[in-house]
Parts: sequence; C-alpha cells; structure tokens
Amino acid sequence: MDEELKYRLIKPDQSIADFVYCFSSLQNLSTQKEGIVIPNGKIDLLFYKTRDNQLQIVLMGLETRPKPTPKLDITSFFSISFNPLALEYILHQSIAELVNSGMALPNDFWDFNIDDLDDFEIFCEKASTKIHSLLPKEIDERKLKLFNLIFETDGEINIKELSEKIVWEERQINRYFKKHLGISLKYYCNILRFQASLFHIKDGNLYPQLNFTDQSHFIKEIKKLSGVSPKELFKNQNDRFLQFLVYHTK
Repeated sequence: MDEELKYRLIKPDQSIADFVYCFSSLQNLSTQKEGIVIPNGKIDLLFYKTRDNQLQIVLMGLETRPKPTPKLDITSFFSISFNPLALEYILHQSIAELVNSGMALPNDFWDFNIDDLDDFEIFCEKASTKIHSLLPKEIDERKLKLFNLIFETDGEINIKELSEKIVWEERQINRYFKKHLGISLKYYCNILRFQASLFHIKDGNLYPQLNFTDQSHFIKEIKKLSGVSPKELFKNQNDRFLQFLVYHTK
C-alpha cells in the first residue's frame, strides 16, 4: 500500500481570489509520525473524513507559534485557505477568539456532506460555487487595498505607509486587525515575511533575503515562528513541517 504523504493544491479562479488563497488536499496524513503546524497567515476551513466515516468541519484561527499537528485517524483531508477579507465578506465571522485554536462547525456547513470528500476536484467546484453565491455586492476599497499592499510586499510595509496609501487612520487599521484576526497588523506582517522566507530557505538560502536587521534577527524570527533554525527548517526531516511543503508555490 502506498502510504506516502500526497499533497495537491488548486488555485481559485480570479473572481474569488481576493477572498480565497487556495484549495488543498493532503492524503495519507494519518501515516505522519510527527508534524508541526507553523503560522501561514491564512484562515483555514478544514474538512476531513474519519475512518468511521464521519465528516468533521473546523474553522481555524491564525497560528502565531509552532505547534504539533493533532493526531487524527482520517481518510480524507481537504481545506479552503481564505485570505483575511473573507472573514468579513464571506464567512461573516471574527476569529479573534480563535488565535492558536479552532472551532467545530456543523457537519452540514455550506451543505457539504461526507460524499463531497471522495473527489478533490468536485469538492473544489462545489466550494467555489458556494463562495461565488456569497460574494458581496460592494467592498470597502480601503480594505481591499490594505491587503493587496500587505501581500504584494510580503508584509514588508509599515503601518504609517499603509495608512497614507489607503487613506485610513493607523488606529483604525489596528482596531480592524484586532477585531477580525485577534492579532496586530505588525505581527500579521511578521508572519507574512516569515512565510515569504520559506521559499528562500527551501532553496537553500539560509541568510536573510528579506528585510531583517541582520543574520541574528533572521534566525530569531524563524525560530520564533517555526521552533527551529533556518538550517533545521531547510532539512525538514520526515517532512514534519507540512506547511513548509504546502506553501512553496508562489
């Protein structure tokens, strides 16, 4: 039996890309002896089928530190990774109280059922159709510009510059982040810079390629968010850093 960890990623069509980062699938996850979840700056909606054929759906808050993956005896694992704008406009849900945790949702959320986890592509089509049906008629342009600038710069932009570019007061921006995400804008940007660094680390670049003060600061920040040094992260023994594999797609 092939028990190798298998990963698939499907990007959303452009019409929902402001709200959805990707759809992903991990197969044979239950064979993973150890795994570490590291912060990715996305809001993950998880769908998984247990071996006793039960569907479970969980909305995850943002991770701000590394943690072991939970031991799950599952046969299928699909997820929708949302960008922060989806909280207000698609999910109508704050995750401020879910930092480093998650919340179980009804197992018929968005009319999904156990059979939807038999085929990943069909799952993505159903999820996309549902998200399309929830698209807002209007969106605050300041918020759209806010996240576009943050993502375009991999978090390497300060709040003063953001405030000036989108004409939105710094205090209001920070209040927005705290209300919807439960963390500050600065910490969120640090997570995005960390994620952008993974692309370089996986390629063997173990020195800062982004705006870190120096090598010491780089190592400190990588350790803070992954639990290990850039060198250990590069080795990724036993593929334990799942998101290190998942998000190496720019």
